[in-house]
Amino acid sequence: AVVSTQSTGLFSHIRLPTAVTMAIRPLNRRKIVKKRTKKFIRHQSDRYVKLKPNWRKPKGIDNRVRRRFKGQYLMPNIGYGSNKKTKHVCPDGFKKFLVHNVKELEVLMMQNRTFSAEISHSVSSRKRKDIVERAQQLAIKVTNPNARLRSEENE
Repeated sequence: AVVSTQSTGLFSHIRLPTAVTMAIRPLNRRKIVKKRTKKFIRHQSDRYVKLKPNWRKPKGIDNRVRRRFKGQYLMPNIGYGSNKKTKHVCPDGFKKFLVHNVKELEVLMMQNRTFSAEISHSVSSRKRKDIVERAQQLAIKVTNPNARLRSEENE
């Protein structure tokens, strides 16, 4: 049992054991290297409000971005792709897996050091509690365990 440091109230000098488990570590923590962190922005999107910055490939016959002139915006291509081993890996070292119910969580039982569960936004607060509880039993990391969680005093 891990001891908690609760320093409020009458019995602040007594330390009570709480059921807090150790943080789940990823199986292998590789350094994630991004070849480019800036977004590719659309040609002339800074000039016109009607053009959003979302990337669109220029198709014009005289377009200087498409012709790759020096000093122009860069175009995305396959060379900017991520390393296969670190692709879709979050900064904490896990890959995300979207979970809608407790049964889907049990898919991650053998992969709990590679994948972390992310509870879908459409799951109610009651079902969320069940999923978080079951994830703790299976030692699966949940990326958003505190979402839609109300404190005990409000209930």
